[in-house]
Amino acid sequence: MLIDLHTHSAVSDGTDSPATLVATAAAAGLDVIALTDHDTTAGWQPAAAARPTGLTIVPGMELSCRWFPADEPPMSVHLLAYLFDPQHPGFAAERVRLREERLGRAERIVGNLAAAGYPITWDVVVARSAGGVVGRPHIAGALVEAGVVDSVDQAFATVLNHRSPHYVTKADTDVLDGIALVRAAGGVPVFAHGLATSRGRVVDDAALTTMTDAGLLGLEVDHPDHTPEQREHLRALAGDLGLIRTGSSDYHGTNKLTPIAACTTDPDQYEAIVAAGTGSTVVGD
Repeated sequence: MLIDLHTHSAVSDGTDSPATLVATAAAAGLDVIALTDHDTTAGWQPAAAARPTGLTIVPGMELSCRWFPADEPPMSVHLLAYLFDPQHPGFAAERVRLREERLGRAERIVGNLAAAGYPITWDVVVARSAGGVVGRPHIAGALVEAGVVDSVDQAFATVLNHRSPHYVTKADTDVLDGIALVRAAGGVPVFAHGLATSRGRVVDDAALTTMTDAGLLGLEVDHPDHTPEQREHLRALAGDLGLIRTGSSDYHGTNKLTPIAACTTDPDQYEAIVAAGTGSTVVGD
């Protein structure tokens, strides 16, 4: 059984439509895929409508969060949420707030770049989002198209990097509040790519213990941005904390080089997620 529990469609910052994404998953031999677009559930219905026979879809989302260390600036972290009730009032309201925050931040970044002389406009970036949640990958794509950079990865490493003068932060959800909202909505919160040092600062074991005490249910262990040593550390930590262990590709279509099913989840861990989620159900045969 081949299971990939972290993928993105064009509804957020991937390049495949939800229908193309599930077709790609089936063609890759996957039995189970989770659709986890950033801060939105808009892809759930079209993915389900296009589901190939034999493929199970887990409704999910990747929630933009912040961790607030005691003696350091806050850091960006991501929380995967599976099988929650999309109609839960508190969680639905927070998703609306995050999408508005993401949109305003993207517009401010484009304004900063344009003011600095880069050949980019807000209209072009919005058009690239095709009605999805506008984010930095859409800005990166516009910069590639304008010939400013050679790739999306290069854009993120330079003008869109958090150290760039054009960068704008956004007010993400406190991760402890995010965990509480996911649980209140009947969902399963799993901490995403927790030791991906290539993305910036990472949380320590004490922080993950605090999150577990607050209701965290899993750790994403096998991820393309984790080294073998980091995976082993997270696997051991998940065992110590009694957490579910997941693996996934974090597939973004052509926005990233990582293929779908690059990392996968063990069937028993997937079954633990299904058993714990009460807000919605998987879509399958």
